[in-house]
Amino acid sequence: MQTEAGSDPPESRGRIVMLVDNGVRGDSRVQKAAASIAAAGWEVHLVGCVPGRKKKRWMLGGAHVLLVPQPVRRTGSRYSVVRAAVRRPLAYPHPEVAAYRRRLIQTRRADIAASRLAPGFGGPARTAWLTARRVAAKIQQRWIAVRGRQTDSLAKARMDRNSPVERFTIAFWQKLLGDRAWRVLDRGLWDWDSAYRGAVDKLQPDIIHANDFRMLGVGARAVWRARAKGREVKLVWDAHEFLPGIRPWHDEPRWHPAVCAHEREYAGAADAVVTVSQPLADMLVEHHGLRHKPAVVLNAPIMEGEPSTDDPVPDLRELCGVDADTPVAVYSGGAPQHRGLIIMIETLPRLPALHVALIVPRPGGDEVKRLLARADELGVRDRVHILPYVPFDQVVPFLSAADLGVIPIHHWPNHEIALITKFFEYSHARLPIVVSDVKAMSEVVRDTGQGEVFRAEDEDEYVRAVEAVLDDPKRYRAVYDDRPDLLRAWSWEAQAEILDGVYTELLPAAAKPVSESAQR
Repeated sequence: MQTEAGSDPPESRGRIVMLVDNGVRGDSRVQKAAASIAAAGWEVHLVGCVPGRKKKRWMLGGAHVLLVPQPVRRTGSRYSVVRAAVRRPLAYPHPEVAAYRRRLIQTRRADIAASRLAPGFGGPARTAWLTARRVAAKIQQRWIAVRGRQTDSLAKARMDRNSPVERFTIAFWQKLLGDRAWRVLDRGLWDWDSAYRGAVDKLQPDIIHANDFRMLGVGARAVWRARAKGREVKLVWDAHEFLPGIRPWHDEPRWHPAVCAHEREYAGAADAVVTVSQPLADMLVEHHGLRHKPAVVLNAPIMEGEPSTDDPVPDLRELCGVDADTPVAVYSGGAPQHRGLIIMIETLPRLPALHVALIVPRPGGDEVKRLLARADELGVRDRVHILPYVPFDQVVPFLSAADLGVIPIHHWPNHEIALITKFFEYSHARLPIVVSDVKAMSEVVRDTGQGEVFRAEDEDEYVRAVEAVLDDPKRYRAVYDDRPDLLRAWSWEAQAEILDGVYTELLPAAAKPVSESAQR
């Protein structure tokens, strides 16, 4: 533990800095971890990010939350004049240049047209001058149009992961630099380090808990800086998913190879690893050659404890405008295409009594707008309700007002290996679960009988599953009464003990004192 200025208070077991690449409020896992570990006697500082230039601070239970300005994603390095000239010789080096040129010629032509209509216009010299300007502007406009089309073509080619040039470029840098290739393929990863390093270094932690792949590099470099100054700091990497198996978050073909290389470079720097499922733990050991098997900390809900807010739990049915007899299917989480939410909309005409409640982090996002547009086309918009997130410890009682919880995700390697957050939340809300046939979750549902499984993206199968649940909901809910061990094992209280054990193993001096009753 640190004993310098700004050191831990006497009652603290050690100072932990948790790093996350988001605004904290929408991330239930990091909120639960920070609050519960602070309650266990650690001094916890949770560092996230926020758009804009101002930092934000607040308390989350006993944990300190700090949001630093979020880095702006760099794309300019992708648009060098040399690369543009090789691939599309007539293209502008950046789409913004093309847009500027188009606006410029439009203003010039508008100025010429206005000059001809101005009072006092006339005379052969002035007419000839304006005619020459008009001809020159028309020629220039056609030239800009040609270059603009080339620029649009170049931008499209740069987003084509099957483009021979992109494939060659990625392979070249991977061969030349190995896992260090991310420094060329996505230099924006450095921006996270620039945004966080000052705050992390100032806090002088005993343990850095890095959530996910971006923060792994930030945490590893912070540990190295501290050790170079003679301070011993431990690094915990919290791997939320199997990065090689995710659906890429960006269309840029270089992004996924870059972040995978970044994770491979720093995975070995972690003194301990935690993750969300046993299959993922096994995959991380095999993929990264980890010295020790990761501890599994499920992203389960809190069963007990003080509420994080004094606000009452919102009434889901009241927000949807439906009565107690109206069946409601709920989905809670992000809305990208691979989460499969479209099936909940497409099948509403075949389930005429059912309403759908989508609890999403960005109610006004493009994905949600597309779902609502499709609902309008099908004439079911009045039965689709978009609801915002609630505080993490209100999620379970909020969801419990629904009739069933839906997990319609598509088959991706990363979707097959874990019981995801909403699975546990639906379970604690005692909802029957309708889940696609992704491996881990479908196996549990078939084993427990707490819901129905359908083939991913199969509308007939989905309708069958929903109708089965609505026909006999008590049958599925009874599982939670018959198997109380399920919810106890799937509680955050049980997971917090595991996480506390990971920290204590890294800092043995911070172990909890054993009570006299326990000693006897």
